[in-house]
Amino acid sequence: MRVLITGSNGFIGKNLLLHLKERKDIEVVTFDRNDHIDDLIKSLSGIDFIFHLAGINRPKDPKEYQSGNVGLTDHLARSIAYSKCKAPIIYTSSIQADLDNDYGKSKRAAEEVLISLRDKYEIPVYIYRLPNVFGKWSRPKYNSVVATFCHNIANDIPVEIHDRDSLLNLVYIDDVIDTFVNQMDGINQVNVDQVKNPYYEVDQKYKTTVGKLADQLYQFKKSRINLQTENVGGGLVRALYSTYLSYLPKESFKYEIPSHQDSRGTFVEMLKTNDAGQFSYFTAHPGITRGGHYHHTKTEKFLVIKGTAKFKFKNMVSGECHEVITNGNEPQIVETVPGWSHDITNIGEDELIVMLWANEIFDRQRPDTYSCQLTHSA
Repeated sequence: MRVLITGSNGFIGKNLLLHLKERKDIEVVTFDRNDHIDDLIKSLSGIDFIFHLAGINRPKDPKEYQSGNVGLTDHLARSIAYSKCKAPIIYTSSIQADLDNDYGKSKRAAEEVLISLRDKYEIPVYIYRLPNVFGKWSRPKYNSVVATFCHNIANDIPVEIHDRDSLLNLVYIDDVIDTFVNQMDGINQVNVDQVKNPYYEVDQKYKTTVGKLADQLYQFKKSRINLQTENVGGGLVRALYSTYLSYLPKESFKYEIPSHQDSRGTFVEMLKTNDAGQFSYFTAHPGITRGGHYHHTKTEKFLVIKGTAKFKFKNMVSGECHEVITNGNEPQIVETVPGWSHDITNIGEDELIVMLWANEIFDRQRPDTYSCQLTHSA
């Protein structure tokens, strides 16, 4: 499939272009503001699908809305008609097309140009009136408030909030791209009669407020200090976290975390979660024993990364004992069981490195950790 992307150097265009380049069945032709408008007709040669993403959002002169949105779309439509190209078109319009402002009027006029093209030449047209789109490579103070807030907070610049309760309707760039690509891939199963209504929406939409957005982004920033991550595995928080990270300056790609060292070795807490415990690692010199305690409810998983370790267990009621030996060459999880005292000894000749997960964040007020030393022979 041969695909044309106008506005390929814009926010949505960059993301779409990267996705399409990952596929071996797609050849992409690009057209952006650096190209001459007269070259547009040449770009249509052999095109099977068109993503018309080019447009003007925040010009210095409002007259640019007319040339950048309506004028370019009209030129594209006339070029399509002249070249007899029948490629379906996805057009990125805006929810502001319903509003009585210069930008909205220009997007609505561009829509009407494409609808006229559809009606006259039976070319499928899919118009997406997008709300605030956010994600990597969105321009601060241009594409969305999310981009501005992410950029400022990641770079220690204050954000301005005039109304914390102001509602935000958002769509995430990856959801937009998935929707567009699915539309392109399924186009051969859609006939002209089925697309008489040219307006489409991205299925996954999010709602929040300006205040909640800022609070969430500041929590991301804070997590590097308290090591406590937000629930970034799904939904809006996942999308915002990915977006926030994309605005970090390169020197912030890494950050320091506390390291606790003593005669036994090193203990480092890496990551804490709100409801799924925390991750740490520790080292132990040869012959050193760590642990020697039991828990009533807390549980842990140990994974030896390097070296050889002996885990010793003792049931606090029956006195029953058990031992496990594991090493870094054979990945195995050793899990502690409530009511069993346990310790771990480095029985090898090299430093022992062990990854540790605990099902809850350590609470100094209620540690659920009670000393019980076990007799141990390495």
